[in-house]
Amino acid sequence: MTEAALELFANEYARHRDAEGRGYDCDTLLQLPYLDHGPHAAQWRVRARTFDAFMEKVLRPAATRANRSLDVLDLGAGNGWLSYRVALEAHRVFALDIRDDAIDGLGAATPFRSRSEGVQCIIASFDSIPLSAGSADLAVFNASLHYATDLAAVLRDATRVTRSGGEIAILDSPFYDRESDGLAMVQEKRAAFGSRADVLMALPFIEFLTRERLRKALPDLKWTRHRVRYGLAYELRPLVAAIRRRRRPSRFDLWVAKRP
Repeated sequence: MTEAALELFANEYARHRDAEGRGYDCDTLLQLPYLDHGPHAAQWRVRARTFDAFMEKVLRPAATRANRSLDVLDLGAGNGWLSYRVALEAHRVFALDIRDDAIDGLGAATPFRSRSEGVQCIIASFDSIPLSAGSADLAVFNASLHYATDLAAVLRDATRVTRSGGEIAILDSPFYDRESDGLAMVQEKRAAFGSRADVLMALPFIEFLTRERLRKALPDLKWTRHRVRYGLAYELRPLVAAIRRRRRPSRFDLWVAKRP
């Protein structure tokens, strides 16, 4: 993947996100992920539950075991909201993203950085992380791993920068039980983008995950799925899809692997 291709995608994706209304003001940013109003509130309710599960099942137990502040790598950090929340618990966080725009890239992280010295922003791709081996206790893919173009390479680099005994966590990437359902989703996404599909989907992102894809990408990583309860309407989606004879929907659970 060339730098020019990445830059083109980053610019076009920022425009797309702006059109969706993802450029939040300071007060709204500081509420994330607990946003209870606006057109994206339902999505943020899902993300808030995943984040709460991550804090309860991963971050806080890891800090307790280590008995110290942790070094956390937020891969695909976007505007940095997760980095900020983690830094509020006295941890050091590297917020990494290829985008530095002020819509919802790292350029929008100013309100977080001005309120916490624990967040350091890095503009880079997560398939070539500019950190030395063993830099982090915990690597987190925050709604981002489905943007990998080479899943094995990305997971290898995340493993490289994570200390032995540390953990790698996946939050809010679409998972499917069946490959066919994920492929159907990609086709639906392309159709929804319409004339902009050739630009927004120009890079060969993997777009979704399955347990088998994770297993094949890096067999040394043994993944544990922590099922997150998202509310009745969300949990009923598979039933609704079956009644309407549509593909099964994805889930956005928490997946964790210990670094060997």
